[in-house]
Amino acid sequence: MRSGIVTAVELVLRGIERDEVAAAVALIDEATLSPGVEDPRRLDDYWDAVLDVRQHGGELLVALHEGAVVGMCQMIIFRHFQHTAGWCCELESVYVRSDMRGRNVGAALVARAEAFAREKGCYRVQLASRNERLDAHRFYRTHGYVQNSQGFKKLLGE
Repeated sequence: MRSGIVTAVELVLRGIERDEVAAAVALIDEATLSPGVEDPRRLDDYWDAVLDVRQHGGELLVALHEGAVVGMCQMIIFRHFQHTAGWCCELESVYVRSDMRGRNVGAALVARAEAFAREKGCYRVQLASRNERLDAHRFYRTHGYVQNSQGFKKLLGE
């Protein structure tokens, strides 16, 4: 790839399969801002989360290049009380493997997530992105996302 030229790669986009969970956890671990949180020894728990998300209409989408997981995006479908009780899609855990960034993997994931949300009858796709992730913020703006809120989180102790 020459400098300044974005190269697209051939991808397969689909719901994650059980034998890809370890690769997805490794993908998160590679880019996390919270080192030590993920536990690759607990793959059954991660798979249970996938099944739960699916039971509620969502999906954990993976991007595969040459059979390897190079990107992922979790889509959570829920219903608002507001907006006439409309359906909404929350994007979570959007990750692209570091050596695949800038090759349209993220764009393909987001486009497929938006199509999924439309198929589910959602009126909106929303996401939160950590303040430190300035490149991600530029990416989302480029793809039509508008920053109109400030997010807050509180970790609950054990």
